[in-house]
Amino acid sequence: MSIIDRILGNASEMSLEDLTKKYDRLLTEREHIEVGFQLLRDVFIFTSKRLILVDKQGLTGRKTEYKSLPYKNISRFSLETAGTFDLDAELKIWISSENVPSVSKKFNKQIDVYAIQRYLAGKIL
Repeated sequence: MSIIDRILGNASEMSLEDLTKKYDRLLTEREHIEVGFQLLRDVFIFTSKRLILVDKQGLTGRKTEYKSLPYKNISRFSLETAGTFDLDAELKIWISSENVPSVSKKFNKQIDVYAIQRYLAGKIL
């Protein structure tokens, strides 16, 4: 991920090895990490059962919030692709009956956002 993407908050894909090393203790017995992305300090992880959002807080990032969103609670999602002047794609996810998206993440052009959309659709539909 380039420094410009980090400053703009665009996500880049992380390796399964790195994700498993760092976040294996968050998983249930029959759950495994399938794909994950890193922003500047935050991470979001798609597992076989849920979406895990890792939010580093404060100046030092020592305090961390782990938010778990089971796929069954995701009511809808939208994908906005990158354009000519808009260099990033954006994924929005709504939980249950909320009117405002619970999750909104930006991806750089290196990420196949259609694959992410297909993945989410397969988990939710």
